[in-house]
This record gives sequence, C-alpha cells and structure tokens, in this order.
Amino acid sequence: MKSAILVESKKPLIVEDVSLPNQLEFGQVLVKIFYSGICGSQINEIDSIKAPDKYLPHLLGHEGSGIVEKIGQGVTRVKPGDHVVLHWRKGSGIESSTPNYLWNGKKLNAGRVTTFNEKAIVSENRLTPIKKDFDLKLAPLFGCSVTTAFGVVNNDAKVKIGQSVVIFGVGGVGLNIAQAASMVSANPIIGIDVFQEKLDVGKKFGLTHIFKGDLENFEKDINEIIGNNGADIVIETTGNTKVIEKAYQLTAPNGKTILVGVPNKNISIYSLPLHFEKVLTGSHGGSAVPDVEIPRYIRLIDQKKMSLQNIITHEFKLNEINKAIELFRTGKAGRIIINMDN
Repeated sequence: MKSAILVESKKPLIVEDVSLPNQLEFGQVLVKIFYSGICGSQINEIDSIKAPDKYLPHLLGHEGSGIVEKIGQGVTRVKPGDHVVLHWRKGSGIESSTPNYLWNGKKLNAGRVTTFNEKAIVSENRLTPIKKDFDLKLAPLFGCSVTTAFGVVNNDAKVKIGQSVVIFGVGGVGLNIAQAASMVSANPIIGIDVFQEKLDVGKKFGLTHIFKGDLENFEKDINEIIGNNGADIVIETTGNTKVIEKAYQLTAPNGKTILVGVPNKNISIYSLPLHFEKVLTGSHGGSAVPDVEIPRYIRLIDQKKMSLQNIITHEFKLNEINKAIELFRTGKAGRIIINMDN
C-alpha cells in the first residue's frame, strides 16, 4: 500500500510502498482509507515541536474515513463493510497494540491510528461506525476538527447562554467553534483572523463580528462590543505565542482562556488573576468522546441544525501530500482533505 512516511524531521514526507502484516492482532481492524484530513498536530509532529522525534521513521495522520475490510479477534464494535471515522481520541472498544508495518524490509513505526496511507491497521477504540449514506469526504472532519471544536465549547469552556466568545484563528476548528458557540446561544461571537475569506465564511457559521489583522489595530473596537471588563471566553487556535498572550489579556478577570493551538515556545503572562477566578487552560481535543459525540453531530446535520459545508477548501491526492502540507502552513486554507483515490 502507498503511504506517506516521515523519515526526517522538518523534511518532506516520502510516499512509498509499505507492507501490511500477515494477520491482525487482538483488537485490531484493517480499514481501507478513502479520505484523510490534515491537522496542525501533524505539522507540529513533522517539525518536532514538542521534542526530538525518537520514533523515526513513522507514519502520520489521525483523522480519516474509510471502510472496514477485516477485523481481528475480540473486535465487536465494527464489522467488515462498515463505514467508519478514524479518530485520534479514544472511544469505546479494545485498545490494541500498535501495528507492525514493514518498509523496505524493516519495521516502520506507527500509532494506533494513521491516515496518510491507503490502508491502516487501527485500534478498535479509534473507530466510530457511521451510516453508509454519509459522505466519506466530510467524515474526516469528525476525526478531529468537529469533535475538538464542539468539545472545546461544550466540555472545556462550558459556554453559557449569552456569554461573549472571542475566537483567534478561524480555520477548520475555529469555524466549528463559532458554529458550536452559536448553537448554545453565545453572544457576541467575535472572530479574528488574517484572512478575510475565512472571516466571511465564519459569518455563515455564527460569527457576529469579524476583525482582520492584528488585535492591536482593533482592540478598542472589540472592547466596545464586549465591554472593558473583557470577554467571558477567549479561544485561541493558532498556537502563535504573541496571539496567546493577547488572548489572555482580552479575557475577563473571571473568564476562561482556552488554548487549542500548541505554542512552539514559552508564553509570558501576568499570572496573579489565575489565583482568583481567571482560568487559562489547554484543550486536549475538546475532551471529546468520539463514539458518543459523532452520532449526535450526524443527527444534527440530518436535521439541518448543523453544517459542514465550506469547511473543506482544498483536496489533494496522496502523492501530492507535500503540496497540501505547504498550503496548510500558509494559513490560507480551511480544512485540507487527502483523497486516497479509491
């Protein structure tokens, strides 16, 4: 099977043939991948943001869609022929061992879910079955973007009716944060980004006010909207250190700053308010429980109470994955999808 392999940190991926093991182990599922999303986490992994990568070479990708081809012993939650979402957070089912792929005759490292490959051996608890008439091209959004965003609003921030929400970065996650905040009747919902196109789409997803560029240019305008006390909830998705510091400053003394983006260096903040009622916290995938929450979102979409339209802005083939990654790095795209050309 063709797979995108990270051989060296901060270098382009290599697309080559990888061999599957002869049999599945307990709790493993073989999935034919149809589509994969690209997330900022993969960029951080390629760039070794958190620490030197001790698992090289290895496979990547943690959000995708596909069809189950084969199941290992003990698997009960999916069966061959099922359409599934592949997600990085644990759901119900068995936590299997990691797969034993071979590349050029040598072991190739991989986690319990990877999606930059034509087929994947996945741990049962990283799969959620979905109905067969749901678009597999949209389904990868449930693997990270949607579940993270809605989880940030519902699980991390616990946004209440009428609370003010400010979102820094209106990409795939930011758009869904706006949508989720709108669905729980937050107001106002302010989006800040450097790309006007994203902000324009954001208005369709629930943003009540949009601002393009650096916060310093319109901080006074935002304060006139939310009040000089600051915003109830500020959600930062970019991982930019300076933006994180601004987001924290914009948060009310009894408000919450939620960090979705991962900074690549230390941030500098005035911490005294944290000893009282102010909260600064990072989000781990919105604390989502995928197999519980994904069926809820599909019901909402069926009832036209939720939308995934216009979130995906670009589509590439697997052999074009480095072009897709470079586009992602520019920040100009919404969600980028890799089509495995099945």
